[in-house]
Amino acid sequence: MPLTKINGVNINWQVIGERGPWVMATTGGRRGYDEFVPMAQKIARSGFRVMLHDRRNTGASDLWIDGDEGEEAPWLGDMHELMRQNDALPAFFCGSSAGARTSIRFYLNYPQAVRGLLLLRVTGGAFAAGRLPENYYGQFLTAARQDGMAAVCAMDAWKERFKENPRGRDYLANLPVDKFIKVFTRWKEVFEAGGKHPVMGVTEQELRSIKVPVMIIPGNDQTHSSASAAVAHKLIPGSQVHQLPITDQEVPLIPFPDWGPYEEEIARTFVDFMQRTVAAEKTAA
Repeated sequence: MPLTKINGVNINWQVIGERGPWVMATTGGRRGYDEFVPMAQKIARSGFRVMLHDRRNTGASDLWIDGDEGEEAPWLGDMHELMRQNDALPAFFCGSSAGARTSIRFYLNYPQAVRGLLLLRVTGGAFAAGRLPENYYGQFLTAARQDGMAAVCAMDAWKERFKENPRGRDYLANLPVDKFIKVFTRWKEVFEAGGKHPVMGVTEQELRSIKVPVMIIPGNDQTHSSASAAVAHKLIPGSQVHQLPITDQEVPLIPFPDWGPYEEEIARTFVDFMQRTVAAEKTAA
């Protein structure tokens, strides 16, 4: 897969499909794009090109721990530049969990680059606001304060990153612990502040400002409850919802690969939505 330096960071990416409108599909958490490959293949079979990439600090892309805007803010510029370099704009932007809120925020920063939004497993509510800051930042801050960067590198979450990107081990091991603590503390503060909004990191006013077609497929765990999707649907003008044959489960997280049995329905829903959107664009032109 190609590895391209974008905004000073090596980004790992892949395009699935050889023709048709572009889609950028973004996974959640700090996971690489591999879990989206089966869904991307199904979408591509219907005449779309799907851009997959590992965001900085995920998958096989470089680690980059710096800045005070929050960890997710630089993803937007990386995504725009990656798509621009591939002459892939404007495009549809698809995402699950963190990828969903990143797709929304991408639209807010680059509205002319977005034809529509495909949102899976929208994150919001008190449970997510309480759980995720510790998951993404708090546990690593505790380790760094107690035992330094060696302890951070020994944690399972980072060891998983190193399997995909061995370069990351040296980067993290050599990062001054004071810098790591400073940056992660700031990133945690930014992330926690976003937890008070209807969709994590996105205000009610921002949701109401969205003017492109939007399709929402609700999640079914405590981090991605159907109630969060319902709030997003209520606030995003003209948005549509497709309910999979699932119900909410009282578990913190259902991994996206567990949704494998529903991928055909997800892909078909998104393809139909995008085809309708493309047809409407041609009629309006």
